[in-house]
Amino acid sequence: MCGVIGIYGSGNAAYDLYDAMIVLQHRGQDACGIITYDGNQFHLHKDLGLTRDVFTPDVMERLKGPIGIAHLRYPTVGGGGVLDAQPFQRSSPYGIAMAHNGNLVNFWQLKKDLAEKELVSVNSNCDVEIIMHVFAQALLRQNPGTELKPEAVFAAVQEVYEKVSGGYFVVAHIAGQGMVAFRDPRGLRPGIFGKRDVGLNTDYIFASESVAFELLGCKRVSDVGNGEVIFIDKDKTVHRKTVAHEKFSPCIFEHVYFARPDSIMDGISVYKSRLHMGKLLAKKVKAANLDIDVVSPVPDTSRSTATALAHEIGVKMREGLIKNRYIGRTFIMAGQEIRQKSIKYKLTPNVPELEGKNVLLVDDSIVRGNTSKKIIAMVREAGAKKVYFASAAPPLRYPCLYGIDLPSRKEYIANELSIDEIAKSIGADALFYQDLDDLVEAVSFGDVNNFCLACFDGKYPTGDVDDATLGATEKERDAERGGSSYMADQAPLL
Repeated sequence: MCGVIGIYGSGNAAYDLYDAMIVLQHRGQDACGIITYDGNQFHLHKDLGLTRDVFTPDVMERLKGPIGIAHLRYPTVGGGGVLDAQPFQRSSPYGIAMAHNGNLVNFWQLKKDLAEKELVSVNSNCDVEIIMHVFAQALLRQNPGTELKPEAVFAAVQEVYEKVSGGYFVVAHIAGQGMVAFRDPRGLRPGIFGKRDVGLNTDYIFASESVAFELLGCKRVSDVGNGEVIFIDKDKTVHRKTVAHEKFSPCIFEHVYFARPDSIMDGISVYKSRLHMGKLLAKKVKAANLDIDVVSPVPDTSRSTATALAHEIGVKMREGLIKNRYIGRTFIMAGQEIRQKSIKYKLTPNVPELEGKNVLLVDDSIVRGNTSKKIIAMVREAGAKKVYFASAAPPLRYPCLYGIDLPSRKEYIANELSIDEIAKSIGADALFYQDLDDLVEAVSFGDVNNFCLACFDGKYPTGDVDDATLGATEKERDAERGGSSYMADQAPLL
């Protein structure tokens, strides 16, 4: 999962991009990059690390121009080095800069096809380079002249949709011609379009989450639709066209974990969806008829869910765990060893709220079980009499091939153990999982009631994922990460 921002502005884009990256930092902490265009040339800087560390004042001064694209990297395909950091660029046609959020199912086949059929060398293992080359080659065929026409852009993206399978939101700038954004045909990855008036000028902004617009003083125009292309030409005229028509299936895990609670995606408030998750999960907790003294969220994502759950069961909610805000999000950190070391620094028990009490901990999900196990042990050491655990998400069982770094089925503790066995393994006195139907109900709003649930039910919306595809992806990802997984690391303990 990554964060993408594009600005077609009238001032210095780099500083607005920087501000937007700060509020979207939760979407990726591995690497970041900004590319700007000053009307004559691109200016690029990208490196490993957080926004505030990579973009020093000296670096920012070099990023000239009113147009720019920023990216926050969370590694899926690619080993996490600078070579795979975004944005990417190529010199023809016109000059193209591009960044994306997502992941491709057919990455390796496309890489092979580009080399053999298009004679294009792909120098990284980052899937946006694949998308960029497919788009650029299509654009060359569609628009051989010097003046880029909107219909040529639409046709080029349509060719991308026909060839590139996966979930992705892409923002690109074509030098001297305009900015283009497009979202995969099923809308698996989020993308939002906004604008602001600056004097007599209008700036246009694309972002992975609406929260970036609030900071920049922008008005949200709309979500980028599934299969839709938005092209803003060199005169800042907006051209929109939907060129692919598949069933809309946005990722439900955005609402469970990744997105900020104050974001609105596809017209759905993330905060309200998490409140609803807590309300529905409370039914199971009530039915168990447990003696619960206090409900405590595992900060920060589950706070909204815990608030609603506590209200429904009539128990006070307290902050039993205090988060060190200078430690990154454990789930999206690269590598099991880093995650394990991070947990003890990330959270500290608030002893007066835990000691001598029966505590219900609420978290967004259980992936490998490493975090849950350590947190429960921490709460017990703080003096809790009993520790119960509730997950806002159902059991995770399948790898995501559309942008979340959970490649191997062996990563999931739920694939090896029953719910009672998981409770015993993580040290909980009782364990509650959300039902899948309740999760869908919690997030459904208006006409949006169909979601990608592949990580829960193994049904992949792109329709081209089978056991062979899963096995090949798992093998490749495990090799990149040195074979680290929860079940491999923890099996002797279970």
